[in-house]
Amino acid sequence: MIEPKLIIEPSYWLREGIQLEKVNEHYLFKFTPQLQARSDELIEQSKNNLLTSQEKAELESISELAQIFTYANSILTVKLKWYPTTSENLLHNELNISVNTATRQSL
Repeated sequence: MIEPKLIIEPSYWLREGIQLEKVNEHYLFKFTPQLQARSDELIEQSKNNLLTSQEKAELESISELAQIFTYANSILTVKLKWYPTTSENLLHNELNISVNTATRQSL
């Protein structure tokens, strides 16, 4: 028989555990100081094998949320540095051609 596993959905932390922090003129998702402190506390207890089943579920939930933030922040970072490629320019009839040439000067 499969034993039920206690889980806490990462969305549980949306109201109290998430903040936007400005980093280099852009905003990124971060844990609030309180949630970060709780995460650190649970990690320390986990290292010493002192977590209850409720705390294990809490740590798993926070860890899942951290993975979601990492992914979302990486996507945001890539999008902020986005620039059109040549093929995208051609699709929009914005032909942009430049050529760099170098010639050797004879002595």
